[in-house]
Amino acid sequence: MQVANLSRFISLRPLRPLSFSVAAAAMDGNDSCSLVLCGKSSVENDTAKRLKNANVLKLPDDSPKVSLFLASEIKNLDDDDSFNLSLFMNSLSTSRFGRFLIWSPRLSSTHDLVSHNFSELPVGSVCVSDIQFKGRGRTKNVWESPKGCLMYSFTLEMEDGRIVPLIQYVVSLAVTEAVKDVCDNKGLPYIDVKIKWPNDLYLNGLKLGGILCTSTYRSRKFHVSVGVGLNVDNDQPTTCLNAVLKEISPAASILLKREEIIAAFFHKFEKFFVLFLDQGFKSLEELYYRTWLHSGQRVIVEDKIEDQVVQNVVTIQGLTSSGYLLAIGDDYQMYELHPDGNSFDFFKGLVRRKI
Repeated sequence: MQVANLSRFISLRPLRPLSFSVAAAAMDGNDSCSLVLCGKSSVENDTAKRLKNANVLKLPDDSPKVSLFLASEIKNLDDDDSFNLSLFMNSLSTSRFGRFLIWSPRLSSTHDLVSHNFSELPVGSVCVSDIQFKGRGRTKNVWESPKGCLMYSFTLEMEDGRIVPLIQYVVSLAVTEAVKDVCDNKGLPYIDVKIKWPNDLYLNGLKLGGILCTSTYRSRKFHVSVGVGLNVDNDQPTTCLNAVLKEISPAASILLKREEIIAAFFHKFEKFFVLFLDQGFKSLEELYYRTWLHSGQRVIVEDKIEDQVVQNVVTIQGLTSSGYLLAIGDDYQMYELHPDGNSFDFFKGLVRRKI
């Protein structure tokens, strides 16, 4: 259906808030990408006003034009099955992360948005989209993420480059713990989300989501953009939290909501991040190992001897200080395992280094 560009409505007479249905329809157009800005407190809402007035938020060059709106400018914003800004903000209990939110019903990539505008946004800002049509992943693969999937990216800063690679493990752990917390708070059965190293989330043997972390170095700090995708209410292409919940408890009338999960995530992540910076990943290792899939796992590594590739079996023990897999061979020699970089599956083509 052909729809008018949202900017036409604004240029007429912006005295009344736009209805959500009109705004959402216009936002689906290919010639513009509209973003709604809101905050937890007056401080973040002032930031939203400043960013809108300055019109500084951009997407990469080949992306649609960006139009900015304040949440207060659009009425009936929490209609339908779109992300409920009020529910998220009311559920949020953090001092820094998630307090400034950018939402779009349809966006090329939340990760591109926060990484491209990192310097313009407060640290801890988050971008959420209902539909993502150029989702980012490792090895530069892209895909379209459907409605029902919780897709968000947020920003953080770090000074010690040696521990930047470990932040993906902190994020993964915060996601799994957030799901547990929401289930507990709602009186729902336990859902055991697991971590597949290095950055995938699994449930009942199927991929449920993933983590993407990228960074740049500027002004003596690492600017880290973190992306999370989690299947909450979309059972395709693999599985989702609510589908498993219905299997466990068919009579359950209460389901998990994206807004509650992301709010619980930031609550967990903020605590974990402080621990991580103060005490290192050791402070989270025990919980991480209880959550991942790999303790005692036997894997094949490939050694190149002259012109031949020889395969050997080692047993995973944990993580090294640099974030790679720690394993022991049948000869009791300890090894650090690295992906060979040629396979989409990290556990195919592993190479080892003695430590």
